[in-house]
Amino acid sequence: MTTAEKAQKLRSLYDDAEILRVVNVWDVVSAKAVAALPKTTALATAGHSIAATFGFPDGQIPRELMIDMVGRIAASTELPVSADLDDGYGDAGETTRLAIAAGIVGANVEDRLKPIAESVAAVEAIVRAGEAEGVPFVLNARTDAFVRANGRPVEESIADAIERGRAFLDAGAASVFVPGILNADVTRALVEGIGERKISVIGLSGALKAAEYEALGVARISYGPTTQRVALTALQDVATSLYADGAIPEGTRALN
Repeated sequence: MTTAEKAQKLRSLYDDAEILRVVNVWDVVSAKAVAALPKTTALATAGHSIAATFGFPDGQIPRELMIDMVGRIAASTELPVSADLDDGYGDAGETTRLAIAAGIVGANVEDRLKPIAESVAAVEAIVRAGEAEGVPFVLNARTDAFVRANGRPVEESIADAIERGRAFLDAGAASVFVPGILNADVTRALVEGIGERKISVIGLSGALKAAEYEALGVARISYGPTTQRVALTALQDVATSLYADGAIPEGTRALN
């Protein structure tokens, strides 16, 4: 498929009645391991995990390193790949152009609760960049209305997310990513306010399961840095076992 065709495929997955489940990856070998599974229809990168891979705190990895890694991931598969591009690195349009050139067909870009006009302008720049490259780029516009709530009442976060989400959709975003531990009532309010099949969530401990979010009209669920944490936990646990004169567990698959 061409890059444009991959983007169209990704957009169709958002529109399906079945929730799009993406298991986040952070390098080529993790991407290949997930892409090999029959139920994998698209890949999404985790910016936090890629930053950690290179030794950077979340959100502080240089753009060129991020683009290089997501490009390597995109080149390793025929599946559509959506990338976590943090806040757009100060130039969301140019960052999108670079991502498309690297084979990326969609992205999460976060608002960090900047003034709404500034955040909408970034969404518009991303959409224009896709149009200029001939790619229907699938923007999963992220609002930090919950993760940066700083203790404000949940009703205020819901209202903020809805206002921002509607504005992002009007500016051309395909969906609105609202990270946080969202219960059924909060999710229902967001779907009613922003639109059915227009919300993207993150699967965290204490959140709903994918099927529950699907029943509420959510379009996509991803898992952020938690997939890398699971992998690193397994690595640390087997290392502890090996130090105790253990052995590599039977059934270990040669996935690298």
